[in-house]
Amino acid sequence: MNFKLKQTRQKKGYTAKYMAEKLGISKPFYSQIENNKRSLSYNMAVKIADILKTKPDRLFYDDFKKRIQ
Repeated sequence: MNFKLKQTRQKKGYTAKYMAEKLGISKPFYSQIENNKRSLSYNMAVKIADILKTKPDRLFYDDFKKRIQ
């Protein structure tokens, strides 16, 4: 699970449904991103970070690094 993504989303008071709607994807698709069951493009990472007003590296770098080791 991507705890930073989920924690940041919850801190902003956003639901997974809200995020999915803003991104133009389904809620299950968004949930799969949060649960590391779906890969995402760099463009999608940037869109998510923009909605949460942060940088993609803050949300995704640690999880990515773990997967490539």
